[in-house]
Amino acid sequence: MKGENAALGAAGLAAFLALGEAVPRLGLVKEEYFPPASRIADALGTEAADGAFWTALGDTLTGWALGLALAVVAGIAVGVLLAVVPYLREATASTIEFLRPIPSVALIPLAVLLYGTELRSVLLLVVYASFWQVLIQVLYGVQDVDPVAEETARSYGLGTWARIRHVLWPTALPYVMTGVRLAAAVALILAITAELVIGAPGLGARIAVAQTSQAVPEMYALIVVAGLLGLLINVGARSVERRALAWHQSVRGEVAV
Repeated sequence: MKGENAALGAAGLAAFLALGEAVPRLGLVKEEYFPPASRIADALGTEAADGAFWTALGDTLTGWALGLALAVVAGIAVGVLLAVVPYLREATASTIEFLRPIPSVALIPLAVLLYGTELRSVLLLVVYASFWQVLIQVLYGVQDVDPVAEETARSYGLGTWARIRHVLWPTALPYVMTGVRLAAAVALILAITAELVIGAPGLGARIAVAQTSQAVPEMYALIVVAGLLGLLINVGARSVERRALAWHQSVRGEVAV
């Protein structure tokens, strides 16, 4: 089954590349707006030979990784705190529902005022967007805790931290891993968006420079790199999720199939 899926995926990619080559060659779109896939591949090779490209890639990955790590730690900590202090959860419910829908890009003016084009501007946007992905999933996981198991743990005299470790955490972990996987993708989107709009160093800034200088093949090559990064991050997050939840029924069932 995995071999068939891989073959189908490769066939789909080949068809997409062939379409990307044929559409501009046939004159369906102007090459200056959408160059053939071969020209984009050549531009990608040129970018890969440029040391500044790898520096920009490192800047993007740094903002992504730091922002994601901060968001995951903060989301889990706040989620667990709200779980063990019910009154605090009720007191903050309306605040969470007010802040969560605010688009992170709306904070770009604030980030620029506070930090200019520094890495901290990127981190502000990445952490804000990714934090909610983790926090909401943690809260969902807490709500899924079996009340019978919770009362049993209390009756056996387990303290707060013991209940968190043996009752709350195993139940919430699948939700946490889902939140981390979603947050990883959101963090990359916001990191590149911040670089593109604010001008912070990274792939986004290089895309903006290529666009303003009419280097269209290079612009598309950088966009392809951003897409490949997203793919690798998603695959990596799913791999970590399967390893962390190897004991869980959903993963065991997936492996068995």
